[in-house]
Amino acid sequence: MRLEMPLRTHFMRQRLLGKTGLTVSEIGFGGWAIGGRRWGGKRDEDSQQALRCAVDRGVNLFDTALTYGDDGDSEKLIGKLLREHRANSNATPLYVATKVPPKLHNYPAPPDAPLNDYYPRDWIVRCAEQSLKNLNIEQIDLLQLHVWADAWTDGDEWNQAMEDLRQAGKIRFVGVSLNPQDPNSALRLVRSGRVDVVQVVYNIFDQSPEDLLFPACLEHQVGVIARVPLNEGSLTGKMRFDTKFPESDFRSSFFAGDLLRQTVEHVEEMRPILEVSAASMARGALRYCLSHPAVSTVIVGMRSQEQVHENTSASDDGPLMPETIDALRRFRWVRPPY
Repeated sequence: MRLEMPLRTHFMRQRLLGKTGLTVSEIGFGGWAIGGRRWGGKRDEDSQQALRCAVDRGVNLFDTALTYGDDGDSEKLIGKLLREHRANSNATPLYVATKVPPKLHNYPAPPDAPLNDYYPRDWIVRCAEQSLKNLNIEQIDLLQLHVWADAWTDGDEWNQAMEDLRQAGKIRFVGVSLNPQDPNSALRLVRSGRVDVVQVVYNIFDQSPEDLLFPACLEHQVGVIARVPLNEGSLTGKMRFDTKFPESDFRSSFFAGDLLRQTVEHVEEMRPILEVSAASMARGALRYCLSHPAVSTVIVGMRSQEQVHENTSASDDGPLMPETIDALRRFRWVRPPY
């Protein structure tokens, strides 16, 4: 069935993605959940409608990964969207970012991980070729390594693989996705000039990128993709102490033990601040991320048109007031590693 692409009806605010020259939507589409695996199963029809709605709402950056889904499912869904979009001669550009998994499929990478075990040159090239096939495109706008260790900064093999792919016209820009709770692992990398973009966990709880990473990115004009802005859904304010997740949903372990109770307690404590300052808790949490000048775009998972409308509206609202940001500082929370 051919999907008719809607005319764009919503014009979202955009920002430069570092020194790449790309102008990207403040809210980007996070493609992990639509892959289905570890998110309770696939819902392809809902996902396609969410993707199309995102374009209609002005989203132009779609972030995915080779391992999102059982067989490149997320990339393939986004590839369908790109094909439909290309059929419209008046369409505005859409940008796709994807990721090369570590060869050992070990997430996250430990600090002493041997580079050749995780990212040998032929593995990076092979994965890039598979992503191009899944997406059915000739060039990936941003290719990222899915895990990162500071010890790899000076490694020639991964860097040469990326440069070869760039010279061949198969990728445009290079990025890395940083391990959770480890933003400082990219400081040397940002200063080295070897990377165009970093992707990092950043939300009201995990404010740590503000300390050193964001100033370095601003200084060296490296783009920042902020991920997990809603702390896997908790910052929407919709979770309760008795919330249950299917075993096939990774959040059953993310909020395991006492972590769900602790998280909900923190969220309920901040609820009055966000609900006074924003139209909803979700929009307030996204606006917190957008309030930092280093952030180029905030990617959020969306599996329904309702979620798309809610999340993209955060861009309309603009940054939070400085006094609100100050009030949210005390909710910085270092939860157990995950």
